[in-house]
Amino acid sequence: MLRNVLVRFVTESELVGHGVRRTASVRAPLPAFITPLRTLTDVKDDTQKTFDSSLLDFLVCPLSKKPLRFDAKTNELINDELGIAYPITDGIPNMIPQEARLLPKSAPAQGQHIPS
Repeated sequence: MLRNVLVRFVTESELVGHGVRRTASVRAPLPAFITPLRTLTDVKDDTQKTFDSSLLDFLVCPLSKKPLRFDAKTNELINDELGIAYPITDGIPNMIPQEARLLPKSAPAQGQHIPS
């Protein structure tokens, strides 16, 4: 079956190729005022995209299903209950639990009782 498909493809492409008239392509140089478009390898923008805080109404922690808190200083979404922080890259929260950062446990303030 594959052989039949390949044979048909080759013969039909040869038939199409015979009917096409080929002309020499002429490439004129671009005028000085026209610049080429950026490519994917060009330098990225220096501006960092900001997180849309209205998303906090919909986003929850994938592990505990509890609401998250946005920390603008570290640019992370914080789950205070579990003590983890999800990074935000280019304005997009990375909600993969394996990518989350564990937050250090804070020492209790003086006079607070530590539950045992």
